[in-house]
Amino acid sequence: MPTYVAFLRAINLGAKRVFPKGDIKRVVEEAGFTDVETHINTGNVRLTTPMRSRAKIEAALEKAFAADRGFEVPTMVFTTAELAAIAREARELSDARPGLARHYVYLMKDEIPDETLVRIASLASDAGEIVVRGRAAHALLGPGYQTGSVDPLNATKLLGVATNRNLNVITAIAEKWC
Repeated sequence: MPTYVAFLRAINLGAKRVFPKGDIKRVVEEAGFTDVETHINTGNVRLTTPMRSRAKIEAALEKAFAADRGFEVPTMVFTTAELAAIAREARELSDARPGLARHYVYLMKDEIPDETLVRIASLASDAGEIVVRGRAAHALLGPGYQTGSVDPLNATKLLGVATNRNLNVITAIAEKWC
């Protein structure tokens, strides 16, 4: 049975969007998925299912999360092979740019249209750049970016539905589950 990794967006932010990892695991299992495991409390879930459609898996998870929590939880699903490739690309991009202050990986629901890719590329500055590969966008931020700002380039609004994790979380999850 295929294994997938799901990334939940906008949970555990403040008092109203609480979704502990134990509850996530329970809801995913109740929705019929198996071999469910979570990684830290930021909405990272491994699961298996006979379903082959990413869109159907995302829809089933989002429906179950909304029913349990009472709020929408956008969810991005990747195969373990896709996630392993994203982690590999992330490491290569980071290694090729010594001195990066931060490397965030945005995991997107959909690929970005070509005209938007051009706009994103034009936002590169001394603060950093965003490199898009398929459904992953790598925010490669140099020492000039403002501390505490995840989006100094103001590019995330161009990515569509997405969630981000730092390089360490992406590589740890890939090593653990892929």
